[in-house]
Amino acid sequence: MTDLPFTQYQVFHSKAATLREQIVAYYQETHNSSVTIQLLLAMKIRNQLGEQDFELFLKDLVRHLFSKATINRALRRYFYFFAEYFEETEWEMMTARCFPPTHSHTDLMEVVQATVPVTGTESDLSESS
Repeated sequence: MTDLPFTQYQVFHSKAATLREQIVAYYQETHNSSVTIQLLLAMKIRNQLGEQDFELFLKDLVRHLFSKATINRALRRYFYFFAEYFEETEWEMMTARCFPPTHSHTDLMEVVQATVPVTGTESDLSESS
């Protein structure tokens, strides 16, 4: 993680209330969704390792990032770690938003009629009989 507003010690040793305030303030000030989602992922890791409850930490902010913020590489990369923050129907919409289907297109400029004769037409069949 680069350019983080917190040290590793702060991320893994500060109280949940302090981190909530600081992360929200950081995002409101910078609107940097890449760093914010990395911090939220660190909180998920801390929830798995620690004693304090960081379950669904800053759920509203996570939902805002994936639904309103500009989708970038970091949001796509960490998207699947935040599945429990969304209901099933919301998850499908967020998946479509983060990973839109790619539309294939061709460079076809005009349609040209084929010059190859078609075999087996009615006139050909009647002549051969």
